[in-house]
Amino acid sequence: MERAVLQITLFGLLLALAATQPNKDDWDIYSFHINSTVTSRYATTVITSRMANRMDESKEIEFHVRIPKNAFISKFRMFIDGQVYDGIVKGKEKARQQYTEAVSRGQSAGLVSSVGRTLEEFKTSVTVAAHKKVTFELTYEELLKRRLGKYELQIHARPMQPVKSFKVDVHIHEESGINIVEVKGGLALADAINKTHADNEVWVNFYPTEDQQKTCTSCGEQGLNGDLVIVYDVNRDSGLGDIKTSAGYFVHHFAPSSLTRISKNVVFLIDRSGSMHGKKMQQTRLALIHILNDLSEDDHFGLITFDGSISYWKRELVQANQRNLESAKIFSRNIRESGATNINSAVLEGASLLNAHPREDSASILILLTDGDPTSGVTNLEQIQSNVRVAIADEFPLYCLGFGFDVNFEFLEKMSLQNNGVARRIYEDSDADLQLKGFYEEVATPLLIDVTMSYEGGTNLTQTVFSQYYNGSEIVVAGQITDNDIGTFTPQVVAISSSKKMTFSNPNGTVESTGTESADHIQRVWAYLTVKQLLEKELLLSGAEKENVKREALELSLKYSFVTPLTSMVVTKPEGGDTEVLHKPKEGEAPQTGSRHPNIGSSGSVMHTSGTRQGHLARVMHTSAGSVMHTSGARQASPGARQGLPDGYGGMDLSSIQPKDSGLRSTQLNAERVFSASILTMIQRDYTVHVQDMDSLGISKIEDLEESTMLPPNIDEAPTQVHATIVPATDNIPVSHRFLLKTENQSLPLCFDVTGDVRLKLLHHPTSELSVHGELDSVSNGGFRRIVIQLNADLYVDVEVNKITVREGSRITHHTGQDPITAGSWTIIRRDKDIDVAGGDTHLVILIQGKDAQSFLWPVLRQQSSDSAEGILALNPVYEEVPQTPTTKLRIKDQEIDVTRANAADYSISPPLTLDCWLLSADSALQRRLEAFIV
Repeated sequence: MERAVLQITLFGLLLALAATQPNKDDWDIYSFHINSTVTSRYATTVITSRMANRMDESKEIEFHVRIPKNAFISKFRMFIDGQVYDGIVKGKEKARQQYTEAVSRGQSAGLVSSVGRTLEEFKTSVTVAAHKKVTFELTYEELLKRRLGKYELQIHARPMQPVKSFKVDVHIHEESGINIVEVKGGLALADAINKTHADNEVWVNFYPTEDQQKTCTSCGEQGLNGDLVIVYDVNRDSGLGDIKTSAGYFVHHFAPSSLTRISKNVVFLIDRSGSMHGKKMQQTRLALIHILNDLSEDDHFGLITFDGSISYWKRELVQANQRNLESAKIFSRNIRESGATNINSAVLEGASLLNAHPREDSASILILLTDGDPTSGVTNLEQIQSNVRVAIADEFPLYCLGFGFDVNFEFLEKMSLQNNGVARRIYEDSDADLQLKGFYEEVATPLLIDVTMSYEGGTNLTQTVFSQYYNGSEIVVAGQITDNDIGTFTPQVVAISSSKKMTFSNPNGTVESTGTESADHIQRVWAYLTVKQLLEKELLLSGAEKENVKREALELSLKYSFVTPLTSMVVTKPEGGDTEVLHKPKEGEAPQTGSRHPNIGSSGSVMHTSGTRQGHLARVMHTSAGSVMHTSGARQASPGARQGLPDGYGGMDLSSIQPKDSGLRSTQLNAERVFSASILTMIQRDYTVHVQDMDSLGISKIEDLEESTMLPPNIDEAPTQVHATIVPATDNIPVSHRFLLKTENQSLPLCFDVTGDVRLKLLHHPTSELSVHGELDSVSNGGFRRIVIQLNADLYVDVEVNKITVREGSRITHHTGQDPITAGSWTIIRRDKDIDVAGGDTHLVILIQGKDAQSFLWPVLRQQSSDSAEGILALNPVYEEVPQTPTTKLRIKDQEIDVTRANAADYSISPPLTLDCWLLSADSALQRRLEAFIV
């Protein structure tokens, strides 16, 4: 085997081999202020956090906040030692170089990520010298949406420690007047909130003391953690609405009151496939019964349930009288789940039902609820969308509700937008029935249909045609005024009411300039709305049209510095430090790999000490292990530190560290290899390290990096010189894979690691011949390279990323396309991002995931026929937290087990999310020896 000797000069120590996050006890947040200004429903919020490093050495300080998903970040700045470091918004293509460099160094990229239902997370960090301060300032903008008659401004605060000066200041100005205002949420401490309401303005000030910051709902010793929600509405009339103009732009808010409701025709399409089993179906039944109770007697309705086949409650729309409603409730209570998912037939039947029973002066609505992908009938997504569009023919809106994260939300969103509706994700939680009912309430009372907004003398308009206007909602249109000539600008709205055509216009014929808005405010509202709608439009197009719309959205995003799915914010840290590239995800999109820590590699291990002199050269040795060791001038070695090394580095001999000539500063390298992919960062100072047998380390690349952190003031007084020999332990470094075990009604899932290239027993039914095995791949924290499904003694399905092989006796067939495959009584459907395997009462979906430019498989059990099934996929652990113990313990089956809080990628959804979890040994998580699950 080829050998190489690598000599590297280091100062301090070649370790601190412990995976660490920045220690929040090392810094003090002495000021945390949130200032939000709302003018004409458009909110601009600035979060300013001032922090100090109280330690005697440089420390990494983290800024971590959550913002509404509907918002665009528009500015980010850091103030350090009198210098300002601005984030710059660039197109994703132009930011690709910074992104690639950040990822190649194992640093964080993609730090804006979705968390929960309404929030996104923003994270960044910077190294701050001893006893120095840093100020972070983040600005985001959003147009508040009116739902159920109210606007909500949501402000989330989670500084993770009590703050001496904590302030939230909100100022709302609405020229038409504010008629109600309410402050609620987990942070709504009555003693700390001051609210002032004066006609068309509202001021809310929230200044909790440090003690109060520990006493609110969801708060504790770590301070505030929750939402402050300001709810309000404005005065309105039954006329044209509220129009603001300034500097050649206008925004029109249209929400007339005192209109007579229009009776509706509504058809509910309810997925009853096997994956809806259990709590999801219970909540759906409950929500459906509540919704039926809310129907008015002049409404007409229909119910269709579907799995692989279609079932009608009645084959026609019927009036919502007492007798019919009671019959429908009995039908709803008896919906039982089983089988596949035929979305195509269900939506076409629902459309046919509405088209076959038209009623004058009524509004028709089609509502689809599903939790999965189509697996029966027509399964090609584009074909389904085309069929649905033809069937509906712009006659009524289609609303799609996607239950959970197993659903292909992008497919539902596109299908809704193509048919004048919207898609909404229903989160699997204890209040899922209330989410379903809440959505229905938003569309329960149509007041106008076929709404057309026209603007003579206007140009570059946002959407102007709307199929329906519902009670409690609002239509918003923005645009430019041609030649800024307010005298020729004439708005008008034409719509159909309950029994007549209605025209809304200004009695004077023209609109006067308000002159009260800032020159740039209304323009930014127009840009925000335009970008949002262009991003939706892009989903519906293809080819040159799609690229043109995408380019227009990108140009506007850059002009107004919005961080959107088409742009990135590049943050360059001081003194030649790291560059971070911050992206805004699409709905449900996962954080980018490595987002946990700026120096984390693919395995998540970080070895980090501070104190490197700025400008000293660092070497990054990349190996297949995917860990990062980052030393910045540590002074002494801990004998046990070697235990923090990744698997395969057990042979590192730190006992042979010996003094070396402190004058040696350059790197001496004698190697015939070029080096590869993500692990050791070693500072070139006053050590010489001999690395023998580089082949067994898997090292294939060395990169030069500049270190930017600062040494302690006296670092040169007594330099430590050592000589270390690294002796590799094995020829191959086994990678580790982290598994999540989902739990119901408990705070966090469990997680455990499996190391090595092994084949795992994923599923086995003792009463049948079905078994599923998976062979792990070589991607650290990746998935499976191959999944083998034994359907019976002579029938196997072998699934790989690029092909499916079916072996029936001696007959072998290979499949690479997307045509449905039949194997005995089983059906296999391959799509772009997943493979569907269904037969009898068992439904398995194999997702195709990706990491580090490599694709792998991840199986998800949607439905199983036997509660006695065995294997990792069949596990459903139950635990309880042991209270009042010095370390975190869980009780599982009468055993108390030490756990640590960690995180893991949830590959059971696409795209995956990173979830917090309780990390424990595989044996403890599985409640038996891991060997029992290895084939």
